[in-house]
Amino acid sequence: MYLSTTQTRALGDVVRLLAEATDGDALREALALPVIELLGADQYVSMVWNGELNRFQRFTALNMSVDSLRNWDSYYRLIDPLTFPMMERRRPTLVTQVLPQQDLLKTEFFNDFLRPERMHWGINVYFYDRQTCVGDFRVFRQRERGNFEQNELELLRMVEPAIAGALGRLHWENHSAPTSPATERAEEVLQRSAHLSQREAEVAWLVACGCPDKQIAKRLEVGYPTVRFHLANAFKKLQTQNRAALASRVLALVESRRQTCGRTAVS
Repeated sequence: MYLSTTQTRALGDVVRLLAEATDGDALREALALPVIELLGADQYVSMVWNGELNRFQRFTALNMSVDSLRNWDSYYRLIDPLTFPMMERRRPTLVTQVLPQQDLLKTEFFNDFLRPERMHWGINVYFYDRQTCVGDFRVFRQRERGNFEQNELELLRMVEPAIAGALGRLHWENHSAPTSPATERAEEVLQRSAHLSQREAEVAWLVACGCPDKQIAKRLEVGYPTVRFHLANAFKKLQTQNRAALASRVLALVESRRQTCGRTAVS
């Protein structure tokens, strides 16, 4: 595979960033320029899927307006013909592999969302740690530069396992990391703020992180019925009826505590 001087440097930057990464969101942001240079692209967007809330969150982008990202989240995601078909493929995919360009050009999504940003040709990849999507790249070129070719697709396929591995590791590490300037973890916030037991708090936090019950049982080394028992208790104490509502409540409590700790010294 031939690499230009720019691509060789960009590939080296990707490898270095993966080795140095300590935070998944910071990694996705730092990878923006190297990925654009590696693929010869113009725009870069990255999001993280929250399966319990059925929403993408934690957006980062390069050469795309903040207003466009907000518009995608508020409206265009509802008519986006690309994201979920590409997400299901679980491998680097050209936009034209899921929707012919002539068909895309006829859509409201292209004419009112992509075209104003000069996003014409696209290539996406969704990174998975087992069944959890831990991030994605949505990379585009302007019309006059032509579609991505097999060489760019192979480059993305080459780095995809390493990026998925790094994002997966950081995803789980950060979910058990301290959540305040002190050493208070999310589970500790839930124990104090919502009067959950230690195990109820652990289960509730993993649900908020998008873990299915069987994965929670494996991580906590308990039986599946035990997870269901603690989850039912968490539902009652947090006054929620389903997993999505529980996740929303848990995240709100943890975020509230984080903001409070940002204003007040905590011993």
